[in-house]
Amino acid sequence: MYKVLIVEDDPMVAMINEQYVLKNKSFSVCGKCKDGISALEFLENESVDLIIMDVYMPKLDGFETLRQIRKKQISADVIMVTAANDRESLEEALHLGIVDYLVKPFTFDRFQMALQKFTAQNKALSELDTLNQKSIDFIMDSFRKKGEDMHPKGIQEKTLETILTELRSNKSKWLTGDEIAERTGLTAVTIRRYMNYLVELGKVQGEINYETGGRPCMLYRVDE
Repeated sequence: MYKVLIVEDDPMVAMINEQYVLKNKSFSVCGKCKDGISALEFLENESVDLIIMDVYMPKLDGFETLRQIRKKQISADVIMVTAANDRESLEEALHLGIVDYLVKPFTFDRFQMALQKFTAQNKALSELDTLNQKSIDFIMDSFRKKGEDMHPKGIQEKTLETILTELRSNKSKWLTGDEIAERTGLTAVTIRRYMNYLVELGKVQGEINYETGGRPCMLYRVDE
């Protein structure tokens, strides 16, 4: 069983993270810390497999805490949890070797995807006694494909690509959910579910249109 340390200054978010972790029987929560300093003190005496850590915390933020963890050569993987969705923050987190990057508010399914990424990587590494270039390439390729395929229940890769293809063909143009449904042949309910997921991933922009003369509706577009 993997041991998890939760580092989060918001008690409610920490409790939710703990509940989400405990839903996966492969993980246990061995500790909770309110800031980076207390987390580093905890890690001096306890070994953990995975750290779920907020970015914005008092005393010592998540990035500096992670730098100290790497400097001290503490053997633990990290899932970063943050309200920051800017490129600079993501690049910083990637440079520091995180497993995943969750933007608040995240769903239960997305949280479980992050845990699955961690277990997939660890399982792949533990099954090999020695590494050569061929085996390394296999692990990297397999891990990349698993990451791409790990969508929440009810989300299919083919349907995602159908929707994204339609949005890309209307690049930078705002479309309503009904327009996307009509163009793809999918139901409005299906479009709503998939668009919420794509907006959460950051692959699609969404904004509320209040200038409808009636009930506001969501508009979507892709800029890639």
